[in-house]
Amino acid sequence: MTTSKSIQPTSASTTPNNGKVGAVSEPRINDIAPRRTRNFNDLLHAVIALIVGIIVILSAVYLNGLTSGVEADAHNAGQLMNWLYDVPASMLQQLASFFIVISVLVQLMVNREWLQSAASVIALFLGYTAVLFISLMIVRVDMPVLTATIRSPGAGAGASLVPDVYAGIAAFLTVAGPRRTRSTVKWGWNIVWTVAIVFVIVSWHSVTGAIVSFTLGRIIGLLVRFTVGTQNQGLWGNGIVQTLKGIGLNLTELSRHPSAPVVSGVLEAVLEDDLVESSRVYEATNEDGSRYIVSVLDSQPHSAGYLNQIWQALRFTGVTMRRDRSASDATHHHYTMLLGLESCGLHTVEPYGVADSEESSVLVFDTSSTLSRYDSTNPTDQDLADFMRYLDTANHRGYTHRRITPDTLATLNGTDPKTGKPTAIRLIAGWQNGDCASLQANVAMDKVQLLVLLATLTSPSRAIRVARQVWGTETLTALTPFVQKVAIPSATRTLPGWNKQLLGKVRDGLTALTSEDEDAQNEPVTLARFNFKSFFSLTLAIVAVAVIFTQLRPDEVIAAVRNAKPGWALACMGFSLAAWAGAALVLGSFMDKDKRNPFALFCSQAASGFTAVSMPAGVGPAFVDLQFLRKNGYRSTAATAITTASWGVQSIGTVVIILLLGLITGRTTFSGMIPTNTLVVVIGAIVLALCICMAIGPLRRLLIDKYLPLVRSYARQLVEVLAQPTKLTGGVIGSTTLNIATALGFWVALLAFGHTSNPIETVFVFLLANTLGSAAPTPGGLGAIEAALTFAFTSIGVPPAVALSATLLYRVCFYWLRIPLGALAMKWLDRHNLM
Repeated sequence: MTTSKSIQPTSASTTPNNGKVGAVSEPRINDIAPRRTRNFNDLLHAVIALIVGIIVILSAVYLNGLTSGVEADAHNAGQLMNWLYDVPASMLQQLASFFIVISVLVQLMVNREWLQSAASVIALFLGYTAVLFISLMIVRVDMPVLTATIRSPGAGAGASLVPDVYAGIAAFLTVAGPRRTRSTVKWGWNIVWTVAIVFVIVSWHSVTGAIVSFTLGRIIGLLVRFTVGTQNQGLWGNGIVQTLKGIGLNLTELSRHPSAPVVSGVLEAVLEDDLVESSRVYEATNEDGSRYIVSVLDSQPHSAGYLNQIWQALRFTGVTMRRDRSASDATHHHYTMLLGLESCGLHTVEPYGVADSEESSVLVFDTSSTLSRYDSTNPTDQDLADFMRYLDTANHRGYTHRRITPDTLATLNGTDPKTGKPTAIRLIAGWQNGDCASLQANVAMDKVQLLVLLATLTSPSRAIRVARQVWGTETLTALTPFVQKVAIPSATRTLPGWNKQLLGKVRDGLTALTSEDEDAQNEPVTLARFNFKSFFSLTLAIVAVAVIFTQLRPDEVIAAVRNAKPGWALACMGFSLAAWAGAALVLGSFMDKDKRNPFALFCSQAASGFTAVSMPAGVGPAFVDLQFLRKNGYRSTAATAITTASWGVQSIGTVVIILLLGLITGRTTFSGMIPTNTLVVVIGAIVLALCICMAIGPLRRLLIDKYLPLVRSYARQLVEVLAQPTKLTGGVIGSTTLNIATALGFWVALLAFGHTSNPIETVFVFLLANTLGSAAPTPGGLGAIEAALTFAFTSIGVPPAVALSATLLYRVCFYWLRIPLGALAMKWLDRHNLM
């Protein structure tokens, strides 16, 4: 949107292009690159989220019937969704979190927004930590009503009382936003809201717990976003030049004003653009040689001024205060105010036009007349009268200023049209916060602000005497009820002439002008709603989480193997060998036919069992596969691509099998044991490390110059590997064989101790628990896998002694016995130069 006053056509001969008429040249631009800014709207929204959270908690405690009724209505309305009760809720939660985090981080990192990626991951971690802290605090307070309202079947108790998924994801999406410019953030919010509604309907989470988690996540995210700052997306440099063409300006030069601060403060302003708060001021030259002042107001810095307007509106009662929500609203209103004052016959800075973009609004001023700050060291009565007369003229037409301070007193330097001599006109600047069609209370406050300001610069008696001459006694005495400290801007109260007795002297001087009857009627009006002199701070402590380590004893392993039925124990070992065959099929499917040796492939997977003694689960097999492929003639990038493809097919195959069997079995009773944020936390930690590396200049150059070409080559070959349907099909078959054989190995381990179970359900529970246990950074997942399997099967009804014995037998067949077999296989591979 653009607005401008009428423009006279310019002559091409005056275009400064080395004397060549009609020549086109690039404008000279002297600007400062945009920097990250703190958006004060983030603080406002954080306060709102805090208030919402407090209201919800208070409602849960004192309006328990209302909250219970809301939950009952939600459950009754969701009877059509009964089928969701059979879906593993924790799995849906983890999949939603995984999809949201991955998709958003990919978009941020593709755009090379490393700082925002790192801040988003930090907010994710802080969201999870904050929920843990709040849950423990609620438990510590020991309020049964509040605990019962928040607790739900899927939330558990203690540290997991409040669901953490909403806080973590809400904090993450808040920092990664805004949603209007990032589609993945928009869809992320839609997904997490949908998940919350579904979980409340199926009674997995309570309404109170979900809302508290959401508000906590928003508070964390907004505070992190405010601390880090957001990238200014406003108009800069050539963007300003292009935008101003819409209002008839073809600039040949644009230069940042030297008096304008590099980083605008909350209320910093200069007279050149009529004291626009937090603006950027430029000097511009048009192609016809005329000069202009360009004031650019960005949406983000404008938030500080908007919050100040809201504060003034909350602070005063009985008077109206301006509230411009956007930079465009503020600039358009300012432009309208200046034109209105001109129509009143008052001098102002000469507005030329307005131009807008999505994140900035531009106000252009003509420099035919310039403003300078009024020198208040030796004010004359004529100067005082000029200021009072200027304000009175504006007030008579309904225009009020709302914030008259020492900076607004200005001098317009011009030429007297009659005498042709230089002249100085006294005026009041800074009308962007003013308004028209004002109430009489606003008019009275304007006059009081100016009167007290001039009394501070001179003396109360002198200011009142001049005001009586200009405004009249009746108008002056009507101001008495409004002479209050709350009506005086802080900038006036910081002047040297201000003291605690000054307002009393002004009020006494006005009272002396009235009769006793009139003085009795001049009771002070109520202007201030409250007097806010102190502030409070919110401190969040990070609680360390202790990790429980499981210790296994050799005598327990020996006793378990000795008590197992031999036939089923041998079957367990047979499934261990079948799992090797499945892994070999996955790797071989991505290799060229002429390089496939079935026995060598089998030995390579057996050799991975030997590496498990010194490497975490999954790392050893990848290392062996990479070395095996290199020895078979593959270059490093191709070998890495095949290894990654093999690992990816196995991992995706595991997830797909878990999803399918989970939907079939409908097993949710053990879902509380699943650390649903583990995968997201791991991914976030990796991305955070990458962002830190990219933020360090030398390290970033090393990664880009040395390793990025290798990554591109590797990615290209990976796509070529996965784009072959025949090889991919073989990999899927091998992955399925590997997963099913491994899971059935545990099933027969249970049979070895006389416990009969559903094989489909056993496969599902095993794959879920084994996958989580394998994430531990111990050799072969030692300790973590045993604990996960024992706990998982105990949770679904397997006797603890049987679950522990079956786990130990399974680990003997799939871990301990594989070590010597793997050593023999590695020796064979080394002898044949394949390792």
